[in-house]
Amino acid sequence: MKKNLGNTPVLAPLPVLIVATYDEQGMPNAMNVAWGGQCGYHHVALNLSLNHKTTENLKHTKAFTLSIATVDTLVVSDYFGLVSGRKENKIEKAGVHVTRSEFVDAPVIDEYPLTLECKVIEMQEALGEMHVVGEVVNMQADESILDEQGKVDLGKLRSISYDSASHSSAILSVRRLRTEISCCDDTQEIMRQINRSQWEQLRDINLAHS
Repeated sequence: MKKNLGNTPVLAPLPVLIVATYDEQGMPNAMNVAWGGQCGYHHVALNLSLNHKTTENLKHTKAFTLSIATVDTLVVSDYFGLVSGRKENKIEKAGVHVTRSEFVDAPVIDEYPLTLECKVIEMQEALGEMHVVGEVVNMQADESILDEQGKVDLGKLRSISYDSASHSSAILSVRRLRTEISCCDDTQEIMRQINRSQWEQLRDINLAHS
């Protein structure tokens, strides 16, 4: 017997994406986006709230970078989703380093090993949200995550995933680190690999917002 569950998120896992943009003053900003992914060989799609600073920035610059959150960048990735760029300089607060993209008018956050550099080709408001489609102009990858053929090795990347239905994933799931972390069977092994300084950073960020 089947039951009707209504409109409930179930497609998972989803990538944890970090969207970086410049505002009108040229200040870099970053936010954590769960609703997005690659929708073709050359395109990515994002679903953003209308009131996000990132949405405003995209309308202005028509460009963004998309970094893949990893185990090593777990803490800073979560932080980018905790507060609004309208309230504080998140790049400065997180202590990350930024380099201007050679291909689009957007910042590249150096701490992320894999970044897609994109230009906006469509922004459409629908269902009270902003749907963004971007063309991937370039992909920038750290040599440490490449295999012998020069291709991205997902095992070396160690990306984290978000499960919108159960807040867990096959690798590691972020659900607002200040509240909880849900993981798979090898949780303890993965957690031991996370640099202790990141957890100290999370503690400092939480204290600042408490």
